[in-house]
Amino acid sequence: MVHIWLYTIISVIIISLLSLVGIFTISIREKSLNKMLFLLVSFSVGALLGDSFIHLIPEIAEAGFGIGASFSLLAGMMVFFVLEKFIHWRHCHIPTSKKHPHPFAYMNLIGDSLHNFIDGMVIAGSYLVSIPLGFATTLAVLFHEIPQEIGDFGVLVHGGFNRMRALMFNFLTALTAVLGAIVILSVGIKTESITSLLIPFTAGGFIYIASSDLIPELHKEVKAGKSGLQLLGILLGIGMMALLLILE
Repeated sequence: MVHIWLYTIISVIIISLLSLVGIFTISIREKSLNKMLFLLVSFSVGALLGDSFIHLIPEIAEAGFGIGASFSLLAGMMVFFVLEKFIHWRHCHIPTSKKHPHPFAYMNLIGDSLHNFIDGMVIAGSYLVSIPLGFATTLAVLFHEIPQEIGDFGVLVHGGFNRMRALMFNFLTALTAVLGAIVILSVGIKTESITSLLIPFTAGGFIYIASSDLIPELHKEVKAGKSGLQLLGILLGIGMMALLLILE
């Protein structure tokens, strides 16, 4: 059992380190980065929607998409709606600035935390079945996280976080994967019963964030050329998630 713990913790730490992908932007001038942000936000929209409709929902459908999964998906959307209302009430009299980022940045952190928590649970559950399955699952999650973390970093910076704070918060949310792994390893159970509800819940949250928070941000840009690039960014995010089906 000790070696399962070791393999699992090393795996989720490696996955968590992917959240630091934004470190490659440190050397980019702020003016140049600002020009790139709308593309990163567009990419994030595609990655969130692609993740939901290409990976998460089909994963539940394989086991039978029943009424429980439907209610869980709707619950994810409603819970994120309530969370966003709370964040808006909390910041209703505070102008958006570097010290008080846009609410959608916080929503993205919450959604990403839950997603990483589930990743940790799935990796731990796989190692409990067998070491080879654990390695295979870790590799699948690794490829899966790269495009998502790139988009998440762009969303945080666009939402008002400076680059160092965006890196720090993105890394902290990634560490919830370690927590998810520890929970599963501690109780020593397989994850099917838990993830059958958490996965559609997360998909609902991702659909809400992409559709309610990020797409309206993209609509603030009305120039035809940049709008076309936004569409390209969304399609690229979806395409990356579709490509992962081959790699997985």
